[in-house]
Amino acid sequence: MKIPADGKLLRIFIGEQDKWHGVPLYEAIVNLARKEQLAGATVLKGCMGFGAKSHMHTAKILRLSEDLPMIIEIVDSEEKIAAFMPHLDEMVSEGLITLEKVNVILYRANSLSK
Repeated sequence: MKIPADGKLLRIFIGEQDKWHGVPLYEAIVNLARKEQLAGATVLKGCMGFGAKSHMHTAKILRLSEDLPMIIEIVDSEEKIAAFMPHLDEMVSEGLITLEKVNVILYRANSLSK
């Protein structure tokens, strides 16, 4: 799979406890991205953050949150990201979605991997 040098970075900010049909939302989004043959997706778990409601979510020992911030990053062509966006509109009921221009320098897999 080839990504154009001028790609797009889709970044989705949601909560760890957000669900889609009983499945963690971050997992549902990554599985759908794979099914739609996007170039790849990465999920990052935040240790602290707050959103539109200004409710603090933190992983500190004394105040252990059960809803830490989750960030899903997907890089692909503008066309493939645009085609994926309607799915997110349906799936993400609370959160933040951003889109940025990126310059893809390198995207390849080990030729020995299956």
